[in-house]
Amino acid sequence: PSSPETVSPVDVNRSLVREIVVNEVNFVRKCIGAGGSQDDLWGKLVCTNFKVSFVTHDSLPQQRFQCAHRLLGEYDVPLACVDQVITVNDAKGKRKILGSNKKLKFNPTELILYCKDFRIIRFRFDEAGPESAKKVCLAIGHYSHPADTQLLFGFEYVGTRFYSSSGERVNGIDPGGRLQTPLFDCSSDWDREIKRTGASEWRVCSINKDYLVSPSLPEFFVVPSSLADQDLKQYACYFSAQRVPLWCWNHPSGSALVRMSSITEPLQQRKLDQRICNAVMKSHPLRSDVHKVELENGLLPTIHDIQAALVKLRQFCVIEPFEESEDKWLSSVESSRWMEYVRVFLKQAVEVVYVLEWKQASVILQEEEDRDLSCVVASLVQVMCDPHCRSLVGFQGLVQKEWVMAGHRFLDRCNHLKRNDKEESPLFLLFLNCVWQLLEQHPTAFEFTEVYLSVLSDSMWLPVFSTFLFNCPQQRAEHSRDFALTKRISLGQEQALRFPPVWDWSQQFSLKDQALFNNPLYVGKSAPCVHNGTVRTYSSTLRGVPSALRNGSLAEHDTLMRRSSLVSRLRTDSGLAREPQQETPAERFLRDWLSRPAEPNSLLLPQLLPSHLPLWRLHFLRWVPEARIPHGGPITAFHELSVLADEIETLQKRLRQYTGGSIPAPDGPGAEPSRMYFKAASSPQETAGAPDYLSSTFPFSPVGNLCRRSILGTPLSKILNGAKIWLSTETLANDSI
Repeated sequence: PSSPETVSPVDVNRSLVREIVVNEVNFVRKCIGAGGSQDDLWGKLVCTNFKVSFVTHDSLPQQRFQCAHRLLGEYDVPLACVDQVITVNDAKGKRKILGSNKKLKFNPTELILYCKDFRIIRFRFDEAGPESAKKVCLAIGHYSHPADTQLLFGFEYVGTRFYSSSGERVNGIDPGGRLQTPLFDCSSDWDREIKRTGASEWRVCSINKDYLVSPSLPEFFVVPSSLADQDLKQYACYFSAQRVPLWCWNHPSGSALVRMSSITEPLQQRKLDQRICNAVMKSHPLRSDVHKVELENGLLPTIHDIQAALVKLRQFCVIEPFEESEDKWLSSVESSRWMEYVRVFLKQAVEVVYVLEWKQASVILQEEEDRDLSCVVASLVQVMCDPHCRSLVGFQGLVQKEWVMAGHRFLDRCNHLKRNDKEESPLFLLFLNCVWQLLEQHPTAFEFTEVYLSVLSDSMWLPVFSTFLFNCPQQRAEHSRDFALTKRISLGQEQALRFPPVWDWSQQFSLKDQALFNNPLYVGKSAPCVHNGTVRTYSSTLRGVPSALRNGSLAEHDTLMRRSSLVSRLRTDSGLAREPQQETPAERFLRDWLSRPAEPNSLLLPQLLPSHLPLWRLHFLRWVPEARIPHGGPITAFHELSVLADEIETLQKRLRQYTGGSIPAPDGPGAEPSRMYFKAASSPQETAGAPDYLSSTFPFSPVGNLCRRSILGTPLSKILNGAKIWLSTETLANDSI
């Protein structure tokens, strides 16, 4: 057994700086199979200040695969990902939800972890010491509910890993160095974005330096050139949370996308509206009208509606039995309203695109505090309009700009502190789901894959990155500065600890595994993009699409079909859905666009019929063993396309080498790394067949992550019910002793 201060040697490669073992218990059984215990794993259950870890020497009988995570082991769960901790005693029929400083008056025979990424993990303590089992359960309940932001593991990790006692950076990330994604924490990033979009009548504003005007705005943002700093300071007090209007993006026609909070002073409402609209109008070369879109007019769901929808979806995806008919299950998923909300946000974004693109007029998105719904809509509009936002670096910069720096409340919406369930809402996951729908309908237009989107969502539960850990940049600066003072960390010339952003994926995955992010069908933008003085050109591996492919539809004689897409029924379904005379201008604009040839490097709009908006199966069903299809699913096509793309890449490299007069050495030390995870055979004698481990859940493994039926314990159907997710505290009040 390991000492209390160290991590078990079996898992030493996965331990992090300042990660310590809090409690552990041996002879624990991790439930694997749904029908019996013959496949279960035996090992040690460990609770550290970062994760719940299961250490075992056993191996599962079937061959499995998943990405090798650099921060987590195969059976590890970050404490931030644990949503509820439930202990059960079979003999006494007792069960209790554990949290911070909770007491447990019975010896648990079973532990169930409900995770925010839809996993349900079960452990049995039949052979374990009862006191040790109780201590581990209490430790997991306590450390998964931190009482303060500075108790999140990221502070210890960053404070030790990235700074020495002299204040010098240690193993740190230089945001201005190799990281290509702009963080928009300096004026130069905003200047480059202004130049990239051609927003000549807009300027970078620094009135919020040191967060003197608004605590939730970034220090630098973009405003109309016609608005003076003094006027903006004067206007700020009339806006909710002093959030003056923010520029998001400029259309090539000159129309701008702007977001702002509500005006709290009724007497100033009309005057301020007029001044802001006039300033935005002057920034347009045609002086076009400005359209204001109220996002809280009842057409979009509230944050509570979205949270309730995800809770219901989780119930149908991972808790309810999978034995009923597909039609009944799909009806249940539809009743959650999650897919309805995906469609509503896509539709709202299309209506904004219609004004920007067709009317060539600027749009102001208005929300009470401009920190929730506006993040989703503003981001979707840019993904649809700007091909740069569909590249990997462009998309990451978009999230950094419209979510992180704009002050989306990640700390509250992710409920990292487990304090207030009413503030929790999966808005960022909803946005990623909307982007996945666009990727599904237009697979050649995105540089990244659905694996990337799922991994990005999972990164919200790794509390070591600044991206998803705070409510706003000011909160990050304040907490990290206070933590440095408390721990006597010398920061040198920096004013606060610098948390690594999630965009340095080498923190989590090897270069080989990061290749799963690359879409082999991507048709890159040929125009160069300038970043940090470096010209980068985004190019494709497989260029061009079938000539008959038309913006999500096919000609009648074509047979090419995309999965989960009823594209051949597009015109019929559209006609049945709405008569032409009933169409709104935005709907007519969408229908006209869908009838034209696809251009992956230009405007991109979604088909909004329910038949074209399937459930994101890889993300929501990846942990469900019953939904796993061995040697099947979209990964089989992805494998074939990746091999083909890699073969083309290799031929292109050899051609360039021959043209340059050098001897081709594709496998030499100086060779360019392939963008594809799956590679072509290196010789004619070899074959690049599909690996045996491929399945519909690749690269995630559902084995051991969910058990629905009873396994020597209380049937899950009896305890996985409740007002919130599993059990409410009120329900269990009478069960605890």
